[in-house]
Amino acid sequence: MGTASSFAIAMLDPRLLRSFTAIVDAASFTLAAERLHMTQSTISQQLARLETLVGSPLIERTARPVRPTASGERLLGYARRLLALQAEAEAALGDPAGSASIRIGLPEDIVDAAMAKTFGDFARRHREIRLDVTAGLSRDLTRRYRGGDFDIVIVKDARPGPDCRASFPEPVAWYESAEAPATWPDPLPLVAFPPDGLYRETMFQRAERERLGWYVAFAGSNLHNVLVAVEAGLGLSLLPVSAAGRYRVRQYAPFGMEAPISVSLYSWEKTGPVSELVGAMQGVMAARSQPLGRN
Repeated sequence: MGTASSFAIAMLDPRLLRSFTAIVDAASFTLAAERLHMTQSTISQQLARLETLVGSPLIERTARPVRPTASGERLLGYARRLLALQAEAEAALGDPAGSASIRIGLPEDIVDAAMAKTFGDFARRHREIRLDVTAGLSRDLTRRYRGGDFDIVIVKDARPGPDCRASFPEPVAWYESAEAPATWPDPLPLVAFPPDGLYRETMFQRAERERLGWYVAFAGSNLHNVLVAVEAGLGLSLLPVSAAGRYRVRQYAPFGMEAPISVSLYSWEKTGPVSELVGAMQGVMAARSQPLGRN
């Protein structure tokens, strides 16, 4: 069979292929018709249509039992694969799993084991819903939430917005490497997030209140990178207390704690599966801290 025939095979009606494979498997037109619940004349007509499309006889009709021709043998494997793919596609389209989505934005340190378990429990109860989770910096997450990119978002800021569903205080403190020297040089090296990143302005303001020279020695795009840099001794940084315990860092005693920031949860929808997930996420956040308030 040439290129034109190969193209025709790709466009073949699965009903014709099913009749052809049934005839081969049964080695009989009569038995094949019975298995497919059709008349012998109908299955013969479908085979004839298929033979016209491929341009070759596919069944040795005079043989007893009937058997495929050389062209039929070549087509048989393709026919079985096409029918199997059709069955897989029908099964996939018939299963609603993952057909809807809930878009979630979170700071990366909020995506911990407890939050992951909450997502897993929700997904098992709602197979039809896919959770699309994005981790990022709070100010970018807030901007994208207001722009409609997320259904649910948790962000950190100086104070919660009036439309937040719940807000919790997160203690923050200054950290240095566990192996840092007794004194730091002047100007003071700082490890920070990029411009508009969390804690950045607070760090600069504190250094200036202390009348210390400072410079950014390292800027990391995520919390892990910042903590690794502090751990390596590149400088001081202001960080959430809950995240620092997993790294070889210690609180920088001369600066100590800063005022806690707000970790606030927002969502557009107030009912349905989104509201159910918001409630579960709120429970995780409550286990981390005492709430400042709730709308």
